[in-house]
Amino acid sequence: MAYSEFDDGKWRNVTWREMERIVTRYRVALDQAGMKDGDRVAILLPNCIDWIAFDIAAMANGLITVPLYLQDSEANIDFVLSNCGARLCLVESVQRLEALKPALAGGGTLSQIWLRRNGEAQGQVYGRKVRSLGEVLDLAEDDPGPIRCAPKDIATIIHTSGTTGRPKGAMLSHHALLWDAEAVAENVPPLTSDVFLSLLPISHAFERTMSYHLAMMGGSRVVFARAIETLKQDISEVRPTILVAVPRLYERLYEAILHEASQSSLKSWLVKMTVAIGWRRFEARRGRVNMFSQMPSLLFWPLLERLVARPILQAFGGRLRVAASGGAQLSTEVSQFLIGLGLPLVEGYGLTEAAPVVSGTTFEDNLPGSVGKPLRGIETRLTAEGELLIRTPALMQGYWNDPKGTASAIDEEGWLHSGDTAEFREDHLFITGRLKDVIVLSTGKKAAATEIEAAIQADPLFEQCCALGDNRPFV
Repeated sequence: MAYSEFDDGKWRNVTWREMERIVTRYRVALDQAGMKDGDRVAILLPNCIDWIAFDIAAMANGLITVPLYLQDSEANIDFVLSNCGARLCLVESVQRLEALKPALAGGGTLSQIWLRRNGEAQGQVYGRKVRSLGEVLDLAEDDPGPIRCAPKDIATIIHTSGTTGRPKGAMLSHHALLWDAEAVAENVPPLTSDVFLSLLPISHAFERTMSYHLAMMGGSRVVFARAIETLKQDISEVRPTILVAVPRLYERLYEAILHEASQSSLKSWLVKMTVAIGWRRFEARRGRVNMFSQMPSLLFWPLLERLVARPILQAFGGRLRVAASGGAQLSTEVSQFLIGLGLPLVEGYGLTEAAPVVSGTTFEDNLPGSVGKPLRGIETRLTAEGELLIRTPALMQGYWNDPKGTASAIDEEGWLHSGDTAEFREDHLFITGRLKDVIVLSTGKKAAATEIEAAIQADPLFEQCCALGDNRPFV
């Protein structure tokens, strides 16, 4: 099995062979739509089988895919479509067409829209051709021919606020995307028996690498979660072996455990004792404390693991072997707490411009508070100001139509300036802050503090303003 999605009240499963046929139809359909080598095509879909199939087909035809965030503002979507010059956009439904109105009303290059659902709205919208995806694929029955892309060709343009707050289109090659996923696989080897639960938007470079490219390299199955509201039910039904999430999900789990334990002094004591002994066990097994000195307390672990830790971790389905956190920094307190309970947690750090993973922890070498060590083949160093510089084979080719921004991000020696301050302790990388004024929420989303402050100060009631939000779920 390759992919599963919830559709029409039930789970729909697709095998690798069926996926190949779907991708072939997409390739033919894109040719019939007149898309040529190097054209940009946009995706405005939730995580689903069609997202993956469209992306693979477009890249195989030599096109450049441009992912859009479903929850993004109309202004941002308009900017991204205009900036990259997209000619075609695959949209979830008629309702989602609302998000495209500014781009459609303002002219530009977007000439065709394919609707995944609600195909009755076919015809013309602001002079653009709107077609049902079902009709488009039904007519696509020819042979698309061989793949038309090379490793160094641009595969995708992922827009990121980067270090300035203004969306920039990072141009990533096929080689960059796959090199990074292969490097991650050395830390977290995917198995054919693995089941990934895809929760974060694939539009995000982190999810795209982990639950798309990495899963495909392992021949693993990917199940697309329905929504945050049904996450508990999805986990219960799917019982994933690999879960990729931003820190906020793990923070919510931590808060829920503490809240539940606070209902009883005995429960609270048992949870604290389990975490403390579990953490000492973790440290001892990694050689950071003397195993024999911890032996008296460790004797209680089998009992505490069965009575306390296992029932708590059962909320993840009972067979989780990897819980990956990325997109923002996870606090040391939360990380140590969950590892103490036995959660197989690994953390990573990266930037879209580096395709995106730069460093990561492993099960054997996990130091809470750090983001691990640089992946194999990636160089890092610190400037006098403490800024982290990165040199990687997965480096972007630059920002789309922005040579000035590219020059400020990548120096003449090929070092990517991250904008993050960092330090190394015991060969482990610790991110300590930001050089520039961009807030990174614990959800992984970035917000430009200066833009928020300027908007508030535009109101005559306010003279001064300061926006805070680093490692918090909101500004």
